[in-house]
Amino acid sequence: MTPWEVFAVKYADRNQRTRKDSFILDDDHHLPHEMDYFIWVLRQGSEIVLVDTGYDQEEGDRRGRPIRLNPVEALAPLGVDPQTVSTIIVTHLHYDHAGGLKHFPNATIHLQAAEMAYATGPCMCHGTLKDPFTADHVCEAVQRLYSGRVVFHEGDGQVREGVTVHHTGGHSKGLQAVRVLTEAGWMCLASDTSHYYENFLDEKPFPIVVDLDDMLEGFRTIRQLASADRLVIPGHDPLVRDFFLPTDRTTLLASTTVRPNG
Repeated sequence: MTPWEVFAVKYADRNQRTRKDSFILDDDHHLPHEMDYFIWVLRQGSEIVLVDTGYDQEEGDRRGRPIRLNPVEALAPLGVDPQTVSTIIVTHLHYDHAGGLKHFPNATIHLQAAEMAYATGPCMCHGTLKDPFTADHVCEAVQRLYSGRVVFHEGDGQVREGVTVHHTGGHSKGLQAVRVLTEAGWMCLASDTSHYYENFLDEKPFPIVVDLDDMLEGFRTIRQLASADRLVIPGHDPLVRDFFLPTDRTTLLASTTVRPNG
C-alpha cells in the first residue's frame, strides 16, 4: 500500500486553562494547561482526506473562544481548496470538530451511525450533554445525509486504502479514531479519544465524558491501532508541534508534518 502524508494544522488555542480542565484524576489541578485545536490533512499524491473541520469565527464569537484562523484560511498553505474537498472524516459532531462543515459544501462525510443517533436523540435534552454540540452543525450533517453525502460506519470501517476508522466512544457516543498508514508505520489520529498524551499514557480520563468505561477502553484501543505509542496522536496536545516536523511553509500558524523527527 502507498503511505499517506499526515499534516496537523493548528487554527486555534485556549491558554487560560488549568489541569482540572484536562484530567479528572490529577494531583496538580491548579497548574496551567494549554490546549491546541487542529484540523488533520491526509495526503496521498493529489488525493486529500480531511479529518475534522475545526470551527469558524462565527462559532468562536458565539462561544467566546476566539480562533487564530478560519478553517479555510488555515488549510490554504497546504493547497487545500474547500470546493474540491470530496471526503471528510468527522470524528464526532462536537463544535470544534464539525463546526466548519459548511465551508466544504461538496464533501461526503464519514461518521459513526452512533454519533448521528446521539446528537439527534433524547440525550440532547440534557444541557450538560448538549453543550459541546451546536444545532447548526448537526443540521449540516443531517442535510448531507438527505443529499446522499454521508457514509455511516458501525464500529470499524475503511475510508480509503490505508485509512480506516474505529469506534471508541467515551467522550461522545459515536466518537471514532482514524488509523492511517504512513512511512513511519500505522499512525492513529486519536481525536478526542485522548485529548493529550497524558490521557492515554497514564489512563487519566478527560472530564467531558459520556461513558467512562468506554473512554478507558479507548485509551487501550488507540495504542493497539498504532505501530508504536509514538504514533498515537492526541487531539489537542500542544506537544504535537514539538514532537513532529514543521512544514517548509510559514503562516500565522505553522502546519506540522506528523512523522517522527528521526
